[in-house]
Amino acid sequence: MNGLTYPTRRQRRGARKDAKGFTLIETSMATLIIGIGVLAMVDAQSSFIVSNQWSSHAASATFLANEIREYTRNLPKHDPVTGISMQDDGSGSMVVAGWGVDTGEVVVGDFDDLDDFNGITFSYIGTAGLDDNDLPGPINSFGEVIPALSVDGVEQGDTTNGVFSGDAMRGWYQTVIVEKVHPFDTSQVLDESYSEPANGSFPGREIDEYPLRVSVQVYYQGVNDIEADLVTTVTWIVP
Repeated sequence: MNGLTYPTRRQRRGARKDAKGFTLIETSMATLIIGIGVLAMVDAQSSFIVSNQWSSHAASATFLANEIREYTRNLPKHDPVTGISMQDDGSGSMVVAGWGVDTGEVVVGDFDDLDDFNGITFSYIGTAGLDDNDLPGPINSFGEVIPALSVDGVEQGDTTNGVFSGDAMRGWYQTVIVEKVHPFDTSQVLDESYSEPANGSFPGREIDEYPLRVSVQVYYQGVNDIEADLVTTVTWIVP
């Protein structure tokens, strides 16, 4: 023999076991696990951002709805002078007079009763005039248009002598719906002309003696949104 010794099979197997490092499979598995973890974190972060944005929008929408409620809380249900009544329209048909915006009322400051607000929207794209029932807004509890804020918190508009100029709170809409409801079932909407005649001991009920259900629907439309989304609705009953 030449004096050289060769490791036995057991010694070679032990040497392989003692070798340090990762196999290709181990490396691939580690990469896969790390990748799944990173994707989960990204997805969780995205969900958190969406949830946080929606919470912020919900809070803003509730605030805007309650501003309308605060503004109208001391108003009578119907016009304090003319009220609502059934009148001949000149052709022999009887129609409701006094429901909705009255003649000469063109801005929110002119509205002097709740039914004036029915169907009116206050939005950042609203203009003066009631041709489209869309007035400048959204408005606060003083009936003033809420201005937009710059990134450093500076208001981008103001109201002078009742006229707003500048940029309103962008993307927001307040739509008011006023409905006449049954006094014993406020989920039952009645026609504006509905009344009940006297019957036995029941003295009857005139068309202006019914509760009103007022709902403020608040919408938001983002810069890249095709249409506005309903964020919240606040409803209350005026007896």
